[in-house]
Amino acid sequence: MTTDGDQKLFCFGYGYSCAKLGSTLLNQGGWKVSGTSRTNQKCHSLKEHGVKAFLFDKSKPLIDPLYILNGVTHIVMSIPPDKEGDPAFLNHAADLKKIKTLKWVGYLSTTGVYGNRDGEWVDETTETNPTSIRGTRRLIAENQWRSLYEKEGLPVHFFRLAGIYGPGRSALDAVRAGTARRINKPGHAFSRIHVDDIVQILMASMAKPNPGSIYNLCDNQAAPSHEVICYACELLDIEPPPMIDFEDADMAPMAMSFYKDNKRVRNNKLKDELGVDLLHPDYFSGLDACLEAEQHNIALGHAAI
Repeated sequence: MTTDGDQKLFCFGYGYSCAKLGSTLLNQGGWKVSGTSRTNQKCHSLKEHGVKAFLFDKSKPLIDPLYILNGVTHIVMSIPPDKEGDPAFLNHAADLKKIKTLKWVGYLSTTGVYGNRDGEWVDETTETNPTSIRGTRRLIAENQWRSLYEKEGLPVHFFRLAGIYGPGRSALDAVRAGTARRINKPGHAFSRIHVDDIVQILMASMAKPNPGSIYNLCDNQAAPSHEVICYACELLDIEPPPMIDFEDADMAPMAMSFYKDNKRVRNNKLKDELGVDLLHPDYFSGLDACLEAEQHNIALGHAAI
């Protein structure tokens, strides 16, 4: 049961991470959850799961945004930006300034804003220097939202996410689908973050707001992707695919862009400032949990939103 005193979350881009956050808050109680999608089909699906859903994309702003956002206390921005920045900012920045109930805003960015560091460590104080289109666009969006924090006092927090994985979206799925590849690029490592940890970090920030803050979201073990694929194969009792040297790998431009950036990301701030103890501090724990969750959902006949 909800009351007028409930917290209200609105997500621009109700995708994988927001769906996990929304379901967690709804199950916790005391929350109302709403968000946007680009399709009527997805909006209908969200409503069946107790989430009020509204059509939105860059060319289709929210209809009557002040009514839709009335009483909202928390907002998450998770729509991928284009070359002009964040669609939510471009369409509704002026509207957000008028929401008097707003306590907390979270912008989901990427560690790609740090660019390539040739394997060196970065933290939240490291200067941004994106070397990919994706990282460049995220930094444009970060700066847009930071301008609202600095000029208007909008309580924006910035979360720079490493590679997101979780049930239905992990190396296990790539191995099952036969699309997993083990690429050998000596000295290269990826950072990653389990969706369960994204949720607990966002909730920890909501409980302890610090507008303007930046947090790196990653686990404790940056690792080569071929090691993760190998462990996924072990869990599924499947022979690992052959190792391919990076120079010989024929990869799509998007995949190639991930291999151009090489850095190790520190996560001390989310532990020290927010008191977060990662549920999945490495990919071993994370993939174990993915397999367990998938088997549980299959047993219960649950479908993903």
